[in-house]
Amino acid sequence: MGMKPLVTCSAIVASLGGLIFGFYTAVISGTTDALKSYFSLTSAELGTVVGVALLGTILGAMTAGQPADKYGRKKVLFVIGILYILGALGSAFAHDVWVLSLFRFLGGIGVGAASVCAPIYTAEIAPAKVRGRLVGLVQFNIVLGILLAYLSNWVVRTLVNDPTLDWRWMFGVMAVPAVIFLALLFTVPETPRWLISHGREVEGREIVGRLTMTRDEAELQIREIDEGLAEAERNNDKDAKFFTKGNRKVILLAFTIAMFNQMSGINAILYYAPTVMQKAGASANAAYLMSVAVGFMNLVATMTALTVIDKMGRRKLMLVGSIGYLISLGSLAGVMFYYENAKNGAFTSTSSILVLVGLLVFIAAHAFGQGSVIWVFISEIFPNRIRGRGQSLGSLTHWVFAWLTSTLFPPIIDALGGGVAFSIFLVFMVAQLFWVLKVMPETKGVPLEEMEAELGLARA
Repeated sequence: MGMKPLVTCSAIVASLGGLIFGFYTAVISGTTDALKSYFSLTSAELGTVVGVALLGTILGAMTAGQPADKYGRKKVLFVIGILYILGALGSAFAHDVWVLSLFRFLGGIGVGAASVCAPIYTAEIAPAKVRGRLVGLVQFNIVLGILLAYLSNWVVRTLVNDPTLDWRWMFGVMAVPAVIFLALLFTVPETPRWLISHGREVEGREIVGRLTMTRDEAELQIREIDEGLAEAERNNDKDAKFFTKGNRKVILLAFTIAMFNQMSGINAILYYAPTVMQKAGASANAAYLMSVAVGFMNLVATMTALTVIDKMGRRKLMLVGSIGYLISLGSLAGVMFYYENAKNGAFTSTSSILVLVGLLVFIAAHAFGQGSVIWVFISEIFPNRIRGRGQSLGSLTHWVFAWLTSTLFPPIIDALGGGVAFSIFLVFMVAQLFWVLKVMPETKGVPLEEMEAELGLARA
């Protein structure tokens, strides 16, 4: 199916917010030892510094939906870019742990808001037949950002090689893509759905014309938007309530997929990847290189998923990913239990390789399934009148569980061992497999205006 270059360009620009999202998420993994030493932090204090950005993402996810619905998707993306720059430069120049925490919190707000706004923007720009692929660009850029963060950390560690400075460069590099993101935002339009819904019909129609290939396609898209808005007006949806019986199905779908996403252990592992490798027996330098391998596998598996998400559908990708979770997490738990209970109680180079293989399979399973599906699925299932709040709910759930798993992962490993930690994640992924098989609907190729009827939602 042909697309105007503006559609692709707009989707790519919005997804760059995801690249910085991924970079910001993973860059902390390379700084933990230096921060602990430089600021004389205890393990609990280090966990607080790591987790404070996640508290910011929770706030961003909670608050981004309503401004996105009221002021427009593009304006919120612009604010997100400013928050990214503040977070990067403020963290890089911090000379006090409280200042560092403040700017990590501000950058985290940008990350949480991006997880709400970037998928909405792209979903409302993209034609239905390629919506999954284009919204999936957000996820592609998230994993590209993670890989770039691991690479950047390794390069900085190699070139700077100064524990008092390298962490500053690791944080500061984030400002570069943030500035590029802000500059490119000036080249893309607001979404026509948002413009028309706010009475700016002339602008909305003009942008639809720029986004569609033919006049017939443009008229069809405008008609679908108008019909959706007219139905909303008939049902007094302008001030539609969110937590109602009629919305219960999609609320539970969004909550469940977001909860399972983090209870796989993905963010805990991404944040502490070098630490996990070193605990499994790898040297410090080897652990950083292994983290790059994990990031590279994440990127390859995501690219593979994005080529088939609109052909295979969301459920099949989730099914494949769920099975991969069970294989990888089961293997990781088994390796950890075996070496933790060995006579000498010591990990070896062999155990580090086995853990690396398990993590690579785990990352591949996540990227092909949950990682590529979550933001597409949540951006699709909510009716137009509550999509912003629906995306906020899904993102809020995602970040609350990210904070929970990332905060508890280190003490659980220290107190109970890696075998127990990975077994907990394994149990949740067994539950996810049953959810995919019994509950999750397929949404591929369904126009946003028809999704409500397709899912059989009852109006309150």
